[in-house]
Amino acid sequence: MAQEYEQLLLKNQLCFPLYACGRKIVATYTPYLKPLGLTYTQYIVFMVLWEKESVNVGQLGSALHLDAGTLTPLLKRLEKDGYITRARSKDDERVTNICITKKGNDLKKKCKDIPLKLASEGSALTKKEAEELYRLLYKYLGD
Repeated sequence: MAQEYEQLLLKNQLCFPLYACGRKIVATYTPYLKPLGLTYTQYIVFMVLWEKESVNVGQLGSALHLDAGTLTPLLKRLEKDGYITRARSKDDERVTNICITKKGNDLKKKCKDIPLKLASEGSALTKKEAEELYRLLYKYLGD
């Protein structure tokens, strides 16, 4: 390829290894989440709700770097399944508040060992490398 197009080589893209790693990480969660009927995106929604118990859609989107268009169908499904409730804010009808239900909180017990199981499977990174990658990724995200 001509030097003029070096920027188009896959090996020169920061985005590609990030994308590929993201897919690989999500795939490692699948064997643990699928039996619970959860996708990775649903799982991270629960992680926020287990910590906060109640958030609005904007706060949830901000925490997960997801837009309302992605969250709305996911939240509708979680509500239909009885894991959350959604209600318009009394202060501002444009705001939808999300609260975890008892059924949603009960799921926490089933998920509590997932991070430990994944950690025990090992990683290509040392603990120090993983901590540095974590720091750099959040720096990139601007958090």
